[in-house]
Amino acid sequence: METYAGIDLHSSNNFIGIIDGNDKRLYGKRHCNRLEEVLKALEPFKENLKAVVIESTFNWYWMVDGLQDNGYEVHLANPSAIKQYEGLKHTDDPWDAFWLAHMYRLNLLAEGYIYPKENRAVRDLLRRRLLFVRQRTAQILSLQSMVSRNLGFKISNNEIKKLSAIDVADLFDCPDLVLMATNSWATIEFLKHIIRGIEKRVMSQAKLRKEFAKLLTIPGIGKILALTIMLEVGDIGRFATVGDYSSYCRCVQSKRISNGKKKGENNKKNGNKYLAWAYVEAANFAKRYCPKAHSFYQSKKARSKNVVAIKALSNKLSRASYYIMRDQVAFDEDKLFS
Repeated sequence: METYAGIDLHSSNNFIGIIDGNDKRLYGKRHCNRLEEVLKALEPFKENLKAVVIESTFNWYWMVDGLQDNGYEVHLANPSAIKQYEGLKHTDDPWDAFWLAHMYRLNLLAEGYIYPKENRAVRDLLRRRLLFVRQRTAQILSLQSMVSRNLGFKISNNEIKKLSAIDVADLFDCPDLVLMATNSWATIEFLKHIIRGIEKRVMSQAKLRKEFAKLLTIPGIGKILALTIMLEVGDIGRFATVGDYSSYCRCVQSKRISNGKKKGENNKKNGNKYLAWAYVEAANFAKRYCPKAHSFYQSKKARSKNVVAIKALSNKLSRASYYIMRDQVAFDEDKLFS
């Protein structure tokens, strides 16, 4: 009889639950996060084990890769899409592990995407770049605020990026302010060096594949954003519709409506935050350099707020890029903003 395994994975341990085709529990035990221990637990059931289901947590790479390398069929469960009966009085790790196996046996498992191992490190390198970009932006804003607060005038981002250490020191006459400002400037320069190093490394290892090359025809998307989209998407074929893709990019509203009234919100964090950032970045550039994108942004902004207008434009660009990737066509601003 076929058997099914569910693994409830945590930071330092995991619980393995194995059932048969009649939901009979054959094995249930907690293990340390060591691949050899997990393989030893699964070995007696390997011949009839149809699939191993692992909950998608922050640390799934090592277990998924190790099990696949040893010939197991592995499925990644999407925890945000798996809803258990709310009337349950008590649940724990054993219950969750057996539940994963049970859902797969019934063909009801909501699965996550197992990103190809060979491209995972480069993708994660670009994700780390985003962290450094945000840290650099925070330092720039801090220095801007410091100048406005103490000197009474505003200095732009571009002007700050052009300042030398001497220029920064000459802005203030108080030694404490000079120390704070020069430290901020040194941090900005250090982060800029790190970001450029990451970009150089990524572009030396990853090249835009054919299906993603035409992303560069979209105003606002350059090489780094195009590589980010390519590495986050992986395979555009896993999105059946443009709505699925724009939702995955967090470009659609998350809310519940009944009788024309808003009754609450669904999970805003469903989707890919890195693609969400990429399309917001693209929207900010597109509204500067594409007249029709600027006009669309202005019309939205007049009826709402800046952040809503940017998000609406990013949704437009995400939907356009879906068809560009799927159909291998160039960007057509007349069709998008007609």
